[in-house]
Amino acid sequence: MPSLQSRSFAAIALVVCASPVTAQSPDTDIYVADISVSSSTAGFTGWRNISARPGYDNQPSFTPDSRAVLFTVQSDGQTDIYRWDVGAATPVRVTSTPESEYSATVMPGGERFSVIRVEADSTQRLWSFRMDGTGPELVLEDVAPVGYHAWLDDSTLGLFVLGQPPTLRIADARTGEARVAAHGIGRSLHRVPGRPAVSFLHRDGGLDRIRTLHPARSTAADLVAPVEGSQDYAWTPGGVLVMGSGSKLFAYDPLTDGDWREIADLEREGIRGITRLAISPDGRLIAVVADGG
Repeated sequence: MPSLQSRSFAAIALVVCASPVTAQSPDTDIYVADISVSSSTAGFTGWRNISARPGYDNQPSFTPDSRAVLFTVQSDGQTDIYRWDVGAATPVRVTSTPESEYSATVMPGGERFSVIRVEADSTQRLWSFRMDGTGPELVLEDVAPVGYHAWLDDSTLGLFVLGQPPTLRIADARTGEARVAAHGIGRSLHRVPGRPAVSFLHRDGGLDRIRTLHPARSTAADLVAPVEGSQDYAWTPGGVLVMGSGSKLFAYDPLTDGDWREIADLEREGIRGITRLAISPDGRLIAVVADGG
């Protein structure tokens, strides 16, 4: 098991401060499996590659009913959103626009999904679409360049805003206002299960930590140092953190674990170079982004 002290955050910042999707995007695929994770055990069965094509397939996000995954597909330098329904043979295209969309996330209420849209002049702002990919609407007019986002309640968001350094901003979709809550954060933002708080990777005083912040508070609380070499993680509905490194998955339960513990090595499944992860709201499925097969 590798050292669980995080690598230098400066190296991570070189990755996240660049445009999230470029012409040189890596060849990645999205793998989905049935999952069972508790405070002491974990099991994974039925791994399948849901993208299975050359090129960039990334940023998976489950729908609230856990029956589908929305994800980003790059083709000819352009990105659109696709949907894979659990059990389907192939994904279907959802958006088809002159602009690029990525990081699809179903919004509270379930009638629309939000995306980061790269507009004609390369501005990156938060937009939304109906679930069928029609009816684009601008969500936050004055906040840019947005890289990643997470909905904390019906109108509050955590935003990763690109810059030197990148910042965490807490935004109100009703008023359009956004305030800086932290500097020097990583790209992986998530709503903390069971409460309207955001979790994020942060460097403070040279120490890399995963932290949580409630929108009404000015200071964040520490959770744990990230797995070495990793910046992406996901929450189970029960409040367990999962991160990947190489071909391995690790878990950390804030209530019982003193450190990360290895829960799977996916080398035998041919899954290597794990980056982003997503876990379904019902806790039964996991999606991981890894090197293309």
